[in-house]
Amino acid sequence: MADNATGRITPPAFVNSPPLLAVFAVLPEARIVGGAVRDTLAGRIVHDIDLATPRDPVAVTAALEAAGIRVLPTGLAHGTVTALSQGIPYEITTLRRDRETDGRHAQVEWTDDWRQDAARRDFTFNALSMASDGSLWDYFGGQADLAAGTVRFVGDPAQRIAEDYLRILRFFRFHARYAHGPADPAPLAALRAGIPGLSRLSPERVWWELKGILSTPDPREAVALMAELGVLEALVPGADAAGLMRLPPDAPADPLLRLAALRHDAAALAEPLRMSAQERDTLLGFAGPAPDQSMDDATLRRLLADTPSTALIGRAWLAGGGLVLRRLTSERPTFPLEGRDIVAEGVAPGPAVGVRLRAMRDWWIAGGCVADHAACVAQLRRQLAADRLAADQLAADGGR
Repeated sequence: MADNATGRITPPAFVNSPPLLAVFAVLPEARIVGGAVRDTLAGRIVHDIDLATPRDPVAVTAALEAAGIRVLPTGLAHGTVTALSQGIPYEITTLRRDRETDGRHAQVEWTDDWRQDAARRDFTFNALSMASDGSLWDYFGGQADLAAGTVRFVGDPAQRIAEDYLRILRFFRFHARYAHGPADPAPLAALRAGIPGLSRLSPERVWWELKGILSTPDPREAVALMAELGVLEALVPGADAAGLMRLPPDAPADPLLRLAALRHDAAALAEPLRMSAQERDTLLGFAGPAPDQSMDDATLRRLLADTPSTALIGRAWLAGGGLVLRRLTSERPTFPLEGRDIVAEGVAPGPAVGVRLRAMRDWWIAGGCVADHAACVAQLRRQLAADRLAADQLAADGGR
C-alpha cells in the first residue's frame, strides 16, 4: 500500500556504521523506529537502535541467517528478534496490531501497515520512523510535539492507558526528560483515573520507571504533577514532593538521594519495590544524622571513620548541602592497626587479639582519628605494659 514519507533529514552518522548497513542490505524495507528517531531529532545521544519491518519473524530470521548474521529469538511472541551484526545487537520487530490487551500485555498479529503499527505506540514522538536515507514518517505530529516539548498520547489517552498501565509512568518519565513547559492538560484526567491499574504492574518495573523519572536532570515539575494527580502517593506512600524541592539545585542527579528526599524512611520501600541489597543499604545510610558545619575536625573524622563518606555526603545534601560537603570529600580516616600488629607485640592469636584491636580502635577514635601507625603501636605497648604490671601486682597480692 502507498505510504509516502512526510519529511526527510540528513541521515545520522550511526546509519552509516558497517553493522547497521549490513542489516539494511538484507532488509532494505526496514525502518529505524522509536527512541533512536526521537533522540536523533532532539539532538540527543542515541543508545539503542531498533528496527521494524513488514516481514514476519520467520522470514526476517531466514534472510539474516542466509547473509551470515546471527539471530536470537528474543521476543517471538511479539514479533521481535535480535540481529547480532558484527557483534552489535539490533532488535527487529514485525509490524503489529493489537488483537487483545489486558492492561499490561497485548496479543498481537502481524500487519504490513506502517501507520497501524505506529498507532499502537504510546506517544506521538515514539511513533516516528525513519528509513536509512533519512526519509521520515510522522503519522501523528510527533516531530512538532517533540519540538514543542509536549508529551502527547497517540489517540485517546484513556484507551492508551487502559491497554497498558505502565504508560502512566512512562508519561512522567518522558515529561521529565523532554517537556519544555507545563504538561498537556488533555491526558491528566485519564492519568488520574488509571491509578488503580498501577497495581497490575510488577514492583521491579515500577521501580525501574521511578528510577528513570528521578534520574532525569530536573524531575521536580514531573514529580509535582505526579503528586497533584495522586500517582506519587500510589507509588511512594507518604511521599512529600516538597522534599525534592528542598534539595539544593546542584545536588547530584541520584535517584536514591531524590527518593530519600521524598520520604525520609525510603529504605522501607526496598522490599515492596524489590530493590537490590545495595540500593537498600544506600538508603539506610542516608537515614542517619547529618553532619553539621559546626562540627570540629575531630568529630567529623570520627563520623567518617565509622560511616561511609557517600552516606554522609547524602545526608548533607538532604540537610541542605553547605560548606560541610567540602570537608566530607576529604580522605576517609583509616584505622592503622591490624590483627598482626597485636600478635607482633606478644598477644597470642585468638579472641584476645580482637579484644585488643577493638580497644585500640576506641582509643584512636576518641583521639579524633589522627594517630598514625607508630603512635598506635606505642599506645598498644603502653597498654600491654600496664596490663602486665597489673597482672604481676595481682599475683603478688595473691601470694601473701
